Amino acid sequence: MDKLDTSALAILKKYFGYQDFRPLQGEIVDAIAEGKDALVLLPTGGGKSICFQVPALMKEGLCLVISPLIALMKDQVDQLKGRGIKAMAIHSGLRKREIDTLLDNCVYGDYKFLYVSPERLKTEIFLERFKKMNINLIAVDEAHCISQWGYDFRPSYLEIVAIRAIFPKVPVVALTASATMNVRTDIIEKLELKEPSVFVKSFRRDNLSYAVRWVENKLEKAVEILQKVPGSAIIYTRSRKGTKETAQYLQQLGVSATYYHAGLDQNIRNERQMDWIRGEVRVMVATNAFGMGIDKSDVRAVIHLDLPENLENYYQEAGRAGRDGIKAFAVLLVREQDCITLEEMAEIAYPPEEMLKKVYQCLANYYRLAVGSAQMTSFDFDFLDFTRSYNLAIPLTYNSIKVLQEEAFLLFSESVFLPSSLHFLVSQSKLYEAQIAYAKLDPLIKLLLRLHGGELFVSYIRIKESKIAQLLNTSEKEVVGMLKKMDELGLVDFSGKKDQPQITFITPRLDAGSLPLNKKRIKERRLQAIGKAQKIIEYAKNNKICRTLQIVNYFGEESDFYCGICDNCIQNKKENNRAIISKNLIQKILKTLEQGEAFSLEELFCEIDETLDDFSVGLIREMEDEGLISSEKNGVIKKK
Repeated sequence: MDKLDTSALAILKKYFGYQDFRPLQGEIVDAIAEGKDALVLLPTGGGKSICFQVPALMKEGLCLVISPLIALMKDQVDQLKGRGIKAMAIHSGLRKREIDTLLDNCVYGDYKFLYVSPERLKTEIFLERFKKMNINLIAVDEAHCISQWGYDFRPSYLEIVAIRAIFPKVPVVALTASATMNVRTDIIEKLELKEPSVFVKSFRRDNLSYAVRWVENKLEKAVEILQKVPGSAIIYTRSRKGTKETAQYLQQLGVSATYYHAGLDQNIRNERQMDWIRGEVRVMVATNAFGMGIDKSDVRAVIHLDLPENLENYYQEAGRAGRDGIKAFAVLLVREQDCITLEEMAEIAYPPEEMLKKVYQCLANYYRLAVGSAQMTSFDFDFLDFTRSYNLAIPLTYNSIKVLQEEAFLLFSESVFLPSSLHFLVSQSKLYEAQIAYAKLDPLIKLLLRLHGGELFVSYIRIKESKIAQLLNTSEKEVVGMLKKMDELGLVDFSGKKDQPQITFITPRLDAGSLPLNKKRIKERRLQAIGKAQKIIEYAKNNKICRTLQIVNYFGEESDFYCGICDNCIQNKKENNRAIISKNLIQKILKTLEQGEAFSLEELFCEIDETLDDFSVGLIREMEDEGLISSEKNGVIKKK
């Protein structure tokens, strides 16, 4: 990367292609560039990453980005590389030797961004190199994870303050899309932010019409919404099976739709995602694994077939609609059974202590781990095979693994595609000797050098076996076999592509019987999960207060704002209008009857020049009940 013009606007234009910052972004960038700590709350799609990427590019040195999800790290690193900015990510699924080399490149190379999961921060291999790095900024993404009052608590986030002590003068920016007042206070305290500048963009989305529909046949209702609202849409459903069935149902009705979940092959996921982004497919039916990091601004409708676990998740997922500022719709389809199911799910979100210990022991047995071994070691994880092997209940097992992650014993990463990586371990002269000794490997080595040159000796390069096979006019299986042979000979470090969930043992394998669980915290989190489920049920059942107002109040934003476009606001408007119409109509009727004349119902409405319909007949009955008028046996109406 060439010498930077350190003007924020120049960097924004040069690397990101924007002519100006969005609201709040400029002030945030200025504060961080001046060396101030900051807490940034911007809604989904609000451009949080630019807020730390631009000030990091304005200074010499490297920005450390702490992020909890491999998929998010991977997306941001790929985007930065695509803009000609050197960035890398260290996460589970990488081998120790690869991590070693990548960290060395951060010390001695000219990298600008290093993305790491919080679990890496206290490892010796990281700390040794971190002390030698030229750090210009520490960015904490998804900062709500630091708070046990947050919806996605990760205790490893509490380690961040310790690494900050190594660079006490380097500013820290904490970023999140959704945090209640309790969580904001927690972030500032736990990260020890020094007199932070706090930037909070309103949780209001003036162009987003929220609605809740209580229906028995949700698919019928979803189709009705899609018929009324043209354009791109997402339909969220909880089960993988449900995504396929819903997409097929839509296709049978002639609606262009596909489905997406983490269990699909990576190539299929990529292809479907791109078809939807390009508008070749109208509706994406997905689990909530879909949507993070996807830049599609023209989504006109987000429909939920199931109640999300909490309002934080709902706000983020619904917020994927209408990012272009044009009117869009977020519709939650509910029936009474959904509320019962969600409360039941919240009750088992934090399984009993014995279940947690049992699942931990089964994982240790599954991977044949001795006590004291496997610290920061990652394994491919086939969840269904694991539950079948030990006859474990699926929901309780999944929840147990999540709690063991919250307790910082494990890290569970859902399926994310990691391409193969390759690094030459020997000098060019040694490599040449191998080409002579192993003639079969010669064409492959020559091709790799032609494609990637000297970079292979310096760093780990992402490779595609399919592309190499095509160029060598051989099979992918043959290429993988040759790469593995080179690995065995010690010529290269080759790590094959991964597309399976990963389990990482953060601590050395412990004795399950005496697993040091924080029982008090688990109990508090259990109660909190139940409370959060009740809040979203309250949101669904509240048919009076503006939906946007309910959401912003939940996040601690004091407001008396009414959006005017949600289902509740529209209904309130209708009722208010009806009240005004009723008042005017009553006055007209009484004025006409004041002369003592009597009219039949039809004659009366003809006299006052108003339409006789169900509403007006009902109004006459109300006036009669209140003693304002009387109706004779012959149907004649007069004033009392």
